[in-house]
Amino acid sequence: MRVKSRAMAIASISAAALLATACGGSSDDDSGSGGGPGGEIVSGGCNPENPLVAGNTAETCGGDVLDVLTAKLVHYNPETAEPENDIAESIETEDNKTFTVKIKKGYKFHDGTEVKAKNFVDAWNYTAFGPNGQQGGYFFEPVEGYDEVSDPKSKVKELSGLEVVDDHTFTIKTTEPVSNLPLRLGYTAFAPQPDSFFDDPEAFGKKPVAAGPYKFDSWDENSSIVVSKFDDYAGEFGGQADKITFKIFQDADAEYTALQAGEVDVVRQIPASALVDDKFKDDLGEGRYLEKENSTLQFIGMNYHVDTKLKNVKVRQAISMAIDRPTIVKQIFNGAMTPATGWVSPIVDGYKEGACGEYCEYNPTKAKQLLEEGGGYDGKLTLTYNGDGGHKEWTEAVCNSVNKAIGIDCVATPAVDFKTMLTQLGNDELKGMFRMGWVMDYPSIENYLAPIYGKGAGSNYYAYDNADFQKKMREAGAAETPEEANKLYQEAEGMIAKEFTTIPTWYGKTIIGWSEKVDNVQATPFGNPDLAAITVKE
Repeated sequence: MRVKSRAMAIASISAAALLATACGGSSDDDSGSGGGPGGEIVSGGCNPENPLVAGNTAETCGGDVLDVLTAKLVHYNPETAEPENDIAESIETEDNKTFTVKIKKGYKFHDGTEVKAKNFVDAWNYTAFGPNGQQGGYFFEPVEGYDEVSDPKSKVKELSGLEVVDDHTFTIKTTEPVSNLPLRLGYTAFAPQPDSFFDDPEAFGKKPVAAGPYKFDSWDENSSIVVSKFDDYAGEFGGQADKITFKIFQDADAEYTALQAGEVDVVRQIPASALVDDKFKDDLGEGRYLEKENSTLQFIGMNYHVDTKLKNVKVRQAISMAIDRPTIVKQIFNGAMTPATGWVSPIVDGYKEGACGEYCEYNPTKAKQLLEEGGGYDGKLTLTYNGDGGHKEWTEAVCNSVNKAIGIDCVATPAVDFKTMLTQLGNDELKGMFRMGWVMDYPSIENYLAPIYGKGAGSNYYAYDNADFQKKMREAGAAETPEEANKLYQEAEGMIAKEFTTIPTWYGKTIIGWSEKVDNVQATPFGNPDLAAITVKE
């Protein structure tokens, strides 16, 4: 979130610029600064798919928690998403193939042990090792030795491209030049792990230990996750509140009701029911909400290896052309999203407008023609959505549009929650279509392609396997200039467009609401509130 840079559990509410002016009674993109350090805040949350292990968390529910628990080599600026050194003292390379990483002294894990170079190397080896089944393993694909280590039956547990030099230095060697590797190293999968993790990774995930500004306190499944400020945090990106509770909700409307009642201090989504006629603005009042473009891309996935009736690309294109995106955006989201024209968010460098071509335009006549040429679709076509994310209204609208345009019996079908839906997808249990969303892990066009469509990637729920795509992605990663890289990444996106593995629907906007109790609420380009910055009013 992540599909997963982070696979999005929620329905984020157009992305045209990275830093847009927010609304809500202020010309700034925050709520003011009337509070100070200390106090407790309650954030709306959802059930993590897996135990809280950095290398195996690829969705927003667990990712939001790990964002405040972990420290990585790199931290992304909450206003610009630009990378800033965190644990890293320096990351140097002369050829974009061999990188020397020096880490700062003084960082401690929450168990009191020092963060050393081996904690990165050991954690990365564990995540990349195929038999461990970690969803973040694919992020280590550029590192020498990955192909051997990542095999599900591998006996080789260490990446040959990682080497500890001393307690505060290690090296990374890649098979080919990767010009943006340092940019990637702020993603959760690259977090270090303490020695205690390797004693019992399963138990560790229920009581995680990290090196970030907050430490884990408790996890009451289906109820809440609580973290508190880590007194020995050595970094520059500490938090304001003494304690943060992630209150778990199964329904976006219930979460919003709790916000109105003062039971929750901040929510990262406003449900569709409150978007109509900007109802949320009256509900919350001036100064208690903000709107800001973010990196979210919402799309519809299909695994035509599971549902063979979707195997013909013309059937998939027909369904896309049967979706009236502008009308759904207007009627369901009150104009708070932008119809998508491709598979990459407009806020990242390298975005190409219109990558989807005519197939993201509403055209019932052409859709019917394509459906007939593709052999049709007999029977019920389900569009599965997670019931805890506020997706009911728009998935039903999509199905109604498809039904009306091309006569397919499309039915929006809820899964209990995002965790359940991802488990079903991972087990190839879902036929038909399923809603997905993506928020960048790091600000790069590459992040919208490799983790979702790369062979074996943790968020590749579509069994997409294209050797030419893989080759093009490697060529782009080795490009000498950002301009050359972006051109090649756009060509890779063109391959996705040709095969139409997924259906882009719309680009998102963050609409955050908060209680009267808190101040200094800010939205990041990643689509979430900057929890560390929130203050409690004095």
